[in-house]
Amino acid sequence: MGEVPAKTAETATRLARLGPLSLRTRISLLLTAVAACLTLALGALWLQATRTSIDEEITAGTRVCEQWLTVLAREQDAAPGAAAAEQLLVRVRAAGRIRANALRAFDSAGRLLYVSPAPLYKAGRDAPPWFASLLDPHVQPRRIAAGALTLVLTPDPSRASVDAWDSAQAMVRWAVALLALLFLSTRLLLDRALAPLEQIRAALERTGRGRHDLRLPVYAARELNLLAHAYNGMADRLDQAVNDNVRLYSECELAQLMQARVERERRGIARELHDELAQGITAVRALAGAIVQRTADQAPLHGHAQSIIAVTNDIQQGIRHILRQLQPPSGGAQDLGAALQRHLALWHRHYPQLDLQVESDGDCLQVDDTVALALLRVLQEGLTNVARHAGAARVRVSLRLCRQPDGDWLELTLADDGRGLPPAAARRHGFGLRGMHERVLALKGELTIENQPGQGVRLCARLPAQGATLGQNG
Repeated sequence: MGEVPAKTAETATRLARLGPLSLRTRISLLLTAVAACLTLALGALWLQATRTSIDEEITAGTRVCEQWLTVLAREQDAAPGAAAAEQLLVRVRAAGRIRANALRAFDSAGRLLYVSPAPLYKAGRDAPPWFASLLDPHVQPRRIAAGALTLVLTPDPSRASVDAWDSAQAMVRWAVALLALLFLSTRLLLDRALAPLEQIRAALERTGRGRHDLRLPVYAARELNLLAHAYNGMADRLDQAVNDNVRLYSECELAQLMQARVERERRGIARELHDELAQGITAVRALAGAIVQRTADQAPLHGHAQSIIAVTNDIQQGIRHILRQLQPPSGGAQDLGAALQRHLALWHRHYPQLDLQVESDGDCLQVDDTVALALLRVLQEGLTNVARHAGAARVRVSLRLCRQPDGDWLELTLADDGRGLPPAAARRHGFGLRGMHERVLALKGELTIENQPGQGVRLCARLPAQGATLGQNG
């Protein structure tokens, strides 16, 4: 009993090594199995018809033989005696085997006197017992009394069973050949019909490797043509997306280069202002001071010298303000909230007539130096545009740290109640607006500037919060 599970496991292992059957093979096997089922059904119908035919043949033959023997028995009854019985046996022996029936003759004591010879048709051959039992009509033997003799007529369907067995074997051979031909022809047709699937598979693999230049042709089969159309559309969209990503990457690289150049120029301008202009102003102030000391008795000249000193003081304050705007924050994490408050306080001192409203998430917002610089530059340019062009009475500044599924974002919003943006045809794209876009784009952020009906302009800059931390000053 232990050998059966072992053989089963071995068979399963061999099938696993062969791998799963292909779609073409499975469809071919399915069609062949359906045809085999239909063939078996037709075979069952043929078997039933053959059994009925044999039954009718055996029954008819037995009836004819029985009638003939009955006539002979009546003649025996008309002339009783041993001579009549012997004459009946002679006539029966002369008849031989009587039409698919075996004949035996017994005397009054039950002794066997005669047995009909074996059939000569296909002698020595018999159908398998299981097949013969399917076709056996089960006709009962007939007993005919003929004077002192008893004739027993036994139907013998063995020759008809042999004929049916030969026909069945021929039909099975033809059926197997036709089923094999059906399988092979179906497999061949499916190979030809599904050949484009290999081309589609190769195209998908090529796409998976990042190459989207291949396009599938139009196929004759509607289903395959739909697949090809869907693939071509997908490849077009992927190609467009790749081109857009390349263009966006190039624009980001260009924006970063331009921004780096702008920062270098800002630092250079700051150095020039500090080294050249500031020294010249200091020299002018020193000269004006010397004049003040030496012209105490000359009121007009003394007053002009003091005015020069006052003007130089104002110029120095202005230069310091410009230097603070030109110089970027120092490297590392920056307290964006504090830097924002300092810049807003400085800006409000210059434009006290504007109502400044500030909303901020936390007093201590630590962000990356690059992000802090970009937001401060956007804030500077936005507030400068409000002061110069908006004609607003109120401006609201909001800084929020947004936690979203795609990451953390810093959102800076400026909203004023001024006259709004001019029409698109009359709008001038100045360097400041272009610079804001380049800064935000270089950091993979978003910048939107839109009119608010009856409420002025709303500027919103969203930048990825690179390692931002939010806290409270204690």
